[in-house]
Amino acid sequence: MTDRQADRNSRPLRIAIIAGESSGDHLGAGLMQALGELSGGDIVFSGVGGPEMEAQGLESAFPLSEIAVMGPIAILRRLPGLIRRGHEAVDHVVAFDPDALIIVDSPDFTHPVARRVRKRLPNLPVINYVSPTVWAWRPWRARKMRGYVDRVLAVFPFEPDAHVRLQGPECIYVGHPVVERLALMPDRAAAPDADPPVLLVLPGSRVTEVERLLPVYRDTLAALANKGRSFEPVLPAVAHLRERIERDVADWPVRPRIVAGEAEKWAAFARGRVALAASGTVTLELALAGVPMVVAYRLDPLVNALKWLLRIHSVVMANLVIGENAFPEYIHDGCDAATLSAALDPLFDDTPERRAQLDAIDKVRAATLIGGDTPSERAAAAVLDLLASR
Repeated sequence: MTDRQADRNSRPLRIAIIAGESSGDHLGAGLMQALGELSGGDIVFSGVGGPEMEAQGLESAFPLSEIAVMGPIAILRRLPGLIRRGHEAVDHVVAFDPDALIIVDSPDFTHPVARRVRKRLPNLPVINYVSPTVWAWRPWRARKMRGYVDRVLAVFPFEPDAHVRLQGPECIYVGHPVVERLALMPDRAAAPDADPPVLLVLPGSRVTEVERLLPVYRDTLAALANKGRSFEPVLPAVAHLRERIERDVADWPVRPRIVAGEAEKWAAFARGRVALAASGTVTLELALAGVPMVVAYRLDPLVNALKWLLRIHSVVMANLVIGENAFPEYIHDGCDAATLSAALDPLFDDTPERRAQLDAIDKVRAATLIGGDTPSERAAAAVLDLLASR
């Protein structure tokens, strides 16, 4: 045994973990907690993450907010800074001398980091938590990942077969961690019916999403009110965008009540009758909370021009899980106040549209609620299994 190997055997397990946005921060924090529990707590983390990962003991190389951007135009505007932070992340990981590197979602940032780390530490195990959407967009990425990713931890049940078909790395389905948030949700049946009914307003967790969607959402609420629809708009805001959102909605003709924090968010979900939501993980959260929804999203011009290349029937996670377009989505086209207010209006009442969504919500729950260990625990076990095999 070499001195280096002996040193590794005597020290705590060292895990580098890189996230690129707030949703990845949440997923990474759950994985870190599960790794700590399964390893007996003798573990040290370092890398890039936000407040949730830092609360689990992460030493972050820099604030997560500096790299949490989405879309090619937004990325191009901040490209020099993103490249610099990417190289800093690589240097940080290499200096940390970890036993494994875990990259969490955000492939435009985390995968270049993983490629560079692999060149400098060729024997370091690399795990990708949340597969890129190779089954929908740029499928050649799957095969390319084999050069720098040893194991993919998938959150959708169809992804392992997709990686086999596309000659990607080993891929293991662990389940979607959003189901773990069920424990945070108040009992919907015990929540009193809100009068007027609550319309959840969910413009996303990224600056670019909020910039594009808030004006459309403002006009949609006004259009609903002009139709004579009575409702209370409630907007759960992520912490790093709360002040900005408060400023932006201050002059809205129908001003939403802003809530912050997980407890207030889930309390609002328990009372929500209908939701107007950005595309993303929140659509799974709404389905698990039993809230019918309309999904609206504005793309940057370049992505919108290329969306015909997508190979999937939907970009809404709740639709992808059940393989049907049960929840209406207006991705750029139709993302306007007239269309969205018309789609939302019937969901307030006991209508065929609402009943159809409630049936689809039952299907989402059946597809995502897996018995046994939680997704974070299964993901942690897959990480430790890979390390044990080395």
